[in-house]
Amino acid sequence: MPDVASIETAGRESFGSRLGRAMADRGPLCVGIDPHPALLDSWGLNDDAAGLERFSLTVLEAVGSLAAAVKPQVALYERHGSAGMAALERTLAAAAEAGVLSIADAKRGDIGSTMAAYADAWLRDGSSLAADSVTLSPYLGFESLRPALDLAAECGRGVFVLALTSNPEGASVQHVGGSDSVARRIVQAAAGENARYTGPLGSVGLVVGATVGTALTDLQLDLEAVRGPILAPGLGAQGATPADLRRTFGAAYPQVLGTSSRDILKAGPGIRALTDAAARTLDGLRAE
Repeated sequence: MPDVASIETAGRESFGSRLGRAMADRGPLCVGIDPHPALLDSWGLNDDAAGLERFSLTVLEAVGSLAAAVKPQVALYERHGSAGMAALERTLAAAAEAGVLSIADAKRGDIGSTMAAYADAWLRDGSSLAADSVTLSPYLGFESLRPALDLAAECGRGVFVLALTSNPEGASVQHVGGSDSVARRIVQAAAGENARYTGPLGSVGLVVGATVGTALTDLQLDLEAVRGPILAPGLGAQGATPADLRRTFGAAYPQVLGTSSRDILKAGPGIRALTDAAARTLDGLRAE
């Protein structure tokens, strides 16, 4: 890992610091912005770029003052080509204007100059797609993510690296190795990266499914030692409850950003109904 002083920009607050403050001030909720065709239809919107943008800006208006972060699902914009990506650009800009942190759920991962290009797109100052953070896939080797890890630190942005997902197929890769599993190596690598950051929360987070059950214990994963945020999708419609999150993550629960998408979005398109749904989820996450 390069020297801290050679990477971090003097005077720029890190993503981990900004996210930690947002979680303390607002609570540990991330709302997914997932404009699935069925949801657009249930909202009375067309499945086109205009519908995506209307959907996205409505969600932001409803939850922007409650959520620590929002997470647009990039694939659902990409399916509409350049017009869809333009809608995503405007969504990210609106999130920044509203003062809510953004996580571009792009799951990018490649090597060399291609990874550097992905990093440029999602993390470079001045990019029209620049988000506060982006999700990354480490399955070409954690070190293949180096361009994104370093640019994120330089620009005061963050990354969330896939570590332990709750889809059934994930175990065939992530659990391999038992006590020296692939997932454990990713967790340890993220912990090493966060050594470059001061404060309680580093800017290299992990994606760990809210419905992984006993996998953290079975694979002996110490998420508390990562000192990074844990993005936990699966809250609500996928079956996980706030109580499940507290039980699953244990001592690392203060680092967990509980993520709910469909369970909140199905309350739309009314602003008040969306806000109320987000508030109920947030109350559950805050409960002792």
